[in-house]
Amino acid sequence: MAAPLKMLWSSALRQTVRPFSSTCATYAGKKWRLENGLAWTGSEYGPLTDLPDWSFADGRPAPPLKGQIRRQQQREEFARRAVYLNAEVDQGMETWRAKKEEEERAKEQLKSSMLKPKGNLLLKNKK
Repeated sequence: MAAPLKMLWSSALRQTVRPFSSTCATYAGKKWRLENGLAWTGSEYGPLTDLPDWSFADGRPAPPLKGQIRRQQQREEFARRAVYLNAEVDQGMETWRAKKEEEERAKEQLKSSMLKPKGNLLLKNKK
């Protein structure tokens, strides 16, 4: 009689120790935020993330928090990289244009250096 009771007691304990979660696997409003061009979590950027949490009573701003400094540095690095890559693309396009112009000049040079028709052929081509 004690063995089944012990088994029942241990299974009841096991069930109460297990973690139970009823939250959804996705973030609430994620689809709407993505459709409207916002961050997918709602806390990646915006006034709740970027603005200081408090200020001094005399109106002075609070010193920036570590997360705010980190996000600012990430944004600056992203902007620098965007400008660098844009300049790189511009340089590549300019090189490509110069190469195409050089190929066109080479074709024109080749065409002008070819033998010209003479005599009756020249008269036929003019008509």
